Amino acid sequence: MLVSPRRLMLSPQANLFLGTRQLPLQVAFLSWVSSHQSFDHPTDTWLPGGKLGHNKLTKEKLSLTPWRNPQNPAPGLFSFELEQNGTSFWLFWNGSKTYWTSGYWTGKIFSLVPETAANDYIASFTFASNENGSYFTYASAYNDTFIRFMLEITGQIKFYVWGKGFTQWTLIWMRPMEQCDAYATCGAFSICNQQNASLCGCLPGFEPKVPEVWKLKDHSNGCLRKTPLQCNDVRNSTFLVMHYILYPVNSESLIAENIEKCRLACLRNCLCTAFAYDNQCLIWKGDLLNVKLLPSEGRVGKDWHLRVAASDNEYQKIGSTVKIKRKTTWIIIGVLLGFTFILIVVMILVRRRQSAGALETVDDSLVLFKYRDLRRATRNFSEKLGEGAFGSVFKGVLPDSTAIAVKELKSLNQGEKQFRNEVRTIGSIQHINLVRLWGFCAEASKRILVYDYMPNGSLQSLLFQKNPIILDWKARYHIAIGTARGLAYLHEDCRERIIHCDIKPENILLDAEYNPKLGDFGLAKLIGRQNSRVLTTMRGTVGYLAPEWFSGEAITPKADVFSYGMLLIEIISGRRNRQGLDEGLENFFPIQVANIVTKGENVVTLLDDRLEGQADKDELTRACKVACWCIQDDEKDRPKMREVVQILQGVSDVGIPPIPQFLQRLNENPIEATNSRETICTSDSSA
Repeated sequence: MLVSPRRLMLSPQANLFLGTRQLPLQVAFLSWVSSHQSFDHPTDTWLPGGKLGHNKLTKEKLSLTPWRNPQNPAPGLFSFELEQNGTSFWLFWNGSKTYWTSGYWTGKIFSLVPETAANDYIASFTFASNENGSYFTYASAYNDTFIRFMLEITGQIKFYVWGKGFTQWTLIWMRPMEQCDAYATCGAFSICNQQNASLCGCLPGFEPKVPEVWKLKDHSNGCLRKTPLQCNDVRNSTFLVMHYILYPVNSESLIAENIEKCRLACLRNCLCTAFAYDNQCLIWKGDLLNVKLLPSEGRVGKDWHLRVAASDNEYQKIGSTVKIKRKTTWIIIGVLLGFTFILIVVMILVRRRQSAGALETVDDSLVLFKYRDLRRATRNFSEKLGEGAFGSVFKGVLPDSTAIAVKELKSLNQGEKQFRNEVRTIGSIQHINLVRLWGFCAEASKRILVYDYMPNGSLQSLLFQKNPIILDWKARYHIAIGTARGLAYLHEDCRERIIHCDIKPENILLDAEYNPKLGDFGLAKLIGRQNSRVLTTMRGTVGYLAPEWFSGEAITPKADVFSYGMLLIEIISGRRNRQGLDEGLENFFPIQVANIVTKGENVVTLLDDRLEGQADKDELTRACKVACWCIQDDEKDRPKMREVVQILQGVSDVGIPPIPQFLQRLNENPIEATNSRETICTSDSSA
């Protein structure tokens, strides 16, 4: 049954299009759809040939909007839109709140959706921007493969494929990965539990506002109180303690010395609906949105106090029942005293073992670790992974067997408030090519960062140390592009622009699939987007530092570009750039790279001998050229990291770079440059 023309391509009952057995009708229908301009005005589905973007002439916005619920075709609260003056797609709730972005379009993929790299084999995207408007369109790579993007009622954007021999649509990827991460997916005063089949439930003391639509999986109306609060009498309301809760958004901070004063502050405010005490008093006013129950596996969380009517306090009801039954069970307890004693001992032991899991989360995502828990997780900091000027890194294991990397910082002259602020900024950064910060510890003088553990260690261990694993060219090129993407994100897509300041192989970590992830933001310097430059004390590792570090000039993201160029040369050669310097500056490997590239000679001679010449020559040539552009003396001559990504992906062309002036001086006057050797050389310490 075709319930609505605007829903023609989506109705589950429309078997001529979506049925599992009628492929010829689907082929005919999709062909008809692609040839009709009416589908330039998408609803919840983006089909090949359709446009998403902005019409500058009519001021029309071409975006996706799902139904309100499966039986109500009214527009829902979610939308999938192209940003006004850019190439990123955004997911919106109620037209105002953004909760996901695709990242910028590189010319080949969307930077925050790595799965789109595989789309080259399924779909080809085209971006157009002119006086008429700016928009994306796409086409299927094969005539017998049908594809579509759909914004679900859940607020998730999904990419489906129906290929030759398929009997149903196959989901390729979706964002957000979890439905609970869609903004207000369960409505106000509800809780989202990803492990529960029903997903959404009302908070204790609340009930569905519109039960009829709640049964249709439409939770947008949320829940309301069973018993209204009476603000004129604080005795009529109390607080229900909830555990393992990810704090909802939009909290306010109050000054309160302890949890009791925080509770009273909330109780005396008629608008206050919840509070939490996490070394500071946090309160929530009005509707509670995005309350999420953390997964049961390895739960870490904190107590959250929900304001309810005294008559609705679930704990009080349970307490009353226990009191009634206590007398009737007293004799049984006496008889089983011995067994109870043993049981209590066992419970104490179990709680002690699990105490490291009773952690607090702050700022919606970061875990506030206790020092004793980290000491236990690292077995008293016994397994050292590395050591640098700013601290040592140890391997740790949480009670749920999750491996972590624990960095104990030293010589950090920061107060707790400043440290928390910087950690909060770092923790908000999420990208596939950046190591995720789990949490931190700030007890007394202790300053510790906790990251995801990378099982394949750092890039330097595979490039420079004796290792049975030899990275082939494909893996190296993948690492080079991934590292560039991570830097491009730090420089251009973060809310606050970040200069890493210490790009080197030791800080390129590899996960189980050898995907690169930039680590160690302890040296990063944040600069607001309103400032293009910032003067800072010199940081980083000598040998990867741009000339402006030594000249005292202001540092910009182009300093990271220089370091990346030096790193890229080492990825190509499989050796330290400084190797052979004891025999003369003419052996400085970047000089050899620059000479061969500018003369148009065979770049395969620059390749790591262990690869025996096995490399894609076009990719190798691009890598050598872009490395030489990155290490130019003048930062204005260096490309942006976004441009580096596009060049390495083959989206943009790259010309022959000039020999950098500092390399030219070393090449022409090696004797005069001998005094500069300390500038080039680097210590063997790792960060």
